[in-house]
Amino acid sequence: MRSRGVFLSAALLSLTVLAALTAPGCSSDEPKPPENPPENPPPPPPALDITNPVLSGDYPDPSILRVEDTYWATATSSEWAPHFPLLRSTDLLHWELVGPVFESEPTWSEGNYWAPELATDNGRYFIFYTAKKKGGPLCVAVATASQVSGPYTDRGPLVCQALGSIDGALIRDENNVLYLVWKEDGNSQGLPTPLWAQPLSEEGTQLIGEKKQILLNDTPWEGQVVEGPYLLRRNGWFYLFYAGAGCCGRACNYGVGVARSKTLLSGWEKHPLNPIVKNNASWKCPGHGSVVTDPLGRDYLLYHAYSTTDSVYVGRQGVLDAIQWGEDEWPSINSRRGTGGKVLATPPAFFDDFTATALVPGWQWPKSRAPSTALTGGVLTLAPPTAQAADPIGATLARSTNTGTYTAEAILEVGDLSAETSAGLAASGDPENGLGIALQAGKVALWIRKGNTHAVDASTSREAPVANGKLHLRMTARSGHLYRFAVSGDGASWTDVGGELNGDFLPPWDRGVRVALTGGGGAGAAARFDSLRITPE
Repeated sequence: MRSRGVFLSAALLSLTVLAALTAPGCSSDEPKPPENPPENPPPPPPALDITNPVLSGDYPDPSILRVEDTYWATATSSEWAPHFPLLRSTDLLHWELVGPVFESEPTWSEGNYWAPELATDNGRYFIFYTAKKKGGPLCVAVATASQVSGPYTDRGPLVCQALGSIDGALIRDENNVLYLVWKEDGNSQGLPTPLWAQPLSEEGTQLIGEKKQILLNDTPWEGQVVEGPYLLRRNGWFYLFYAGAGCCGRACNYGVGVARSKTLLSGWEKHPLNPIVKNNASWKCPGHGSVVTDPLGRDYLLYHAYSTTDSVYVGRQGVLDAIQWGEDEWPSINSRRGTGGKVLATPPAFFDDFTATALVPGWQWPKSRAPSTALTGGVLTLAPPTAQAADPIGATLARSTNTGTYTAEAILEVGDLSAETSAGLAASGDPENGLGIALQAGKVALWIRKGNTHAVDASTSREAPVANGKLHLRMTARSGHLYRFAVSGDGASWTDVGGELNGDFLPPWDRGVRVALTGGGGAGAAARFDSLRITPE
């Protein structure tokens, strides 16, 4: 048997333990501190080593979306077809052009193909885009697909306000309701430019309910414009990245702003340090982009800017910057020093010998003026559409440039040219503005088209140095707008044609200059080319 003293000691021990457990500040339910406290979490990995532009050439209003481990992007095509380039990347830095969203313009529209916004929701893919309705205003429309690579089916306009509706974006609110956010284009009439939000059907193809204004251009730096909205949710906040001031042309003063709110429809505050991206020595007029998060959790803004070296002649190029989030939960980019990263020293060259069975992606033509093209045996046959057959440049097939200083060389097959056919190499702004060199009836001469008035400079006319049925044409550009032309029979010995031409009138307000192969001059006119090479300096 146990002694009475043993029982008494056990009882006293139990009371002591109970007292300790029920003393103030103690609880039997509290977790015990870990024996080995965890180390501090590792810092986020450093941002990518970026060299800008990542989208070299004319890629305004870029939009980006990550699907698993692949990034997809698109951009404004404006009046060049096919519409809305579709690009793919695995690292955010190197991009492959895989084709267009639309081979031809949607039947309801007639121009202004701007600001496509890639979006996904519940396994569906959307491109919200801007276009001008036939005989009507600018509209925000939508196309849908079951996979991000397409094909995309156009669903037509969502909203077409009298002043114009542009720059659509998709977001779900704090109650999980799907919304379209867009800009009313009041600045086109000297009026304010509200950003509106309105519920969408769950299919994302029809507006429902009432619209509500969520933002307005009301601070000095924004001027007459806030536009290009992109929305995301982070840590209980909605963030709205937007562009302000003037987007385009030599007098542009664009910048990137950001606002935030706890709810979608009210309570928006603008960052007191806006614009968070502005001009610097290498890039000017930055704006209109979208945000993507990589698999490591790092956020990046893809947007456009003009190179200060090449200005408007190349167009607005796609640039990338990492986003830093402060302790105050506001984003910043490159410490407000403008577009960051290294600057691309030499853009990539381009060469096409037409040995593929179809045109490689990236060739463009003026909207509603698709030329006839055929590739046979390494030769491109280029012919104008019937309505433009008499036009010496009725067939225009073009490539975007990626620097203002380059050399373009084309090889023209001369043997089958009819006497009325004009065939050549040009710098093209649009169908009404260009300059170039053309062969017709055995002679080459320079031409200028300005304001749709086409004039051949007869003083530059000379016999073409054809050799083995071929004529080499060369165009040399410097400073984006100064052009010289030369011809050769063998591609080695060159003869200058005329003097330097000033093409500062070429770029439209929203586009860069293209290198173009041209043909036309009469019914049945067709030009045949062996190759085009564009070599940046």
